[in-house]
Amino acid sequence: MTTLADEVVAVLTRRRLTVAAAESLTGGLVVAELVGVPGASAVVRGGVVAYHTELKHSVLGVDADLLADRGPVDPDVAAQMATRVRVVLRADAAPADVGLATTGVAGPDPQGGQRPGTVFVAVALGDDVEVRPLQLEGDRAAVRAGSVDAVLRLLLDVLGASGATASDVGPPVG
Repeated sequence: MTTLADEVVAVLTRRRLTVAAAESLTGGLVVAELVGVPGASAVVRGGVVAYHTELKHSVLGVDADLLADRGPVDPDVAAQMATRVRVVLRADAAPADVGLATTGVAGPDPQGGQRPGTVFVAVALGDDVEVRPLQLEGDRAAVRAGSVDAVLRLLLDVLGASGATASDVGPPVG
């Protein structure tokens, strides 16, 4: 059975695109899901887990005033995380082609006035950034898993490959 991560790696490989992830509430689960796919090393640059709010600014370069005014669970924070991680994880002097970001409240308690299950996922590709707001149900594990699925689905949507399977995108390039 083909997983979302299989689809993502296949599409990125075929299109010769690299990906980097900035994760907060998912704590590395997005990158773990992607690198679980054979051949992921051809496309996955890596990830930054910026769980603490200050790291979103000091490591990723998210605007400090934005974080102070709105907090870390915000669509503009997600957009900046996705955009900035592309540059933070550059290799051979080139930024990653695609940036992914997850930020939100896994629970069980509210954070910064946001209730558990409030999540923003983002995909940055070129100059375009798409952010998807989510309101997920369930315990911490369910919210985190739902966030991983949502950011991978958003990536496939942005790439115009939603619903594609590995056989639909052709053999890996390389």
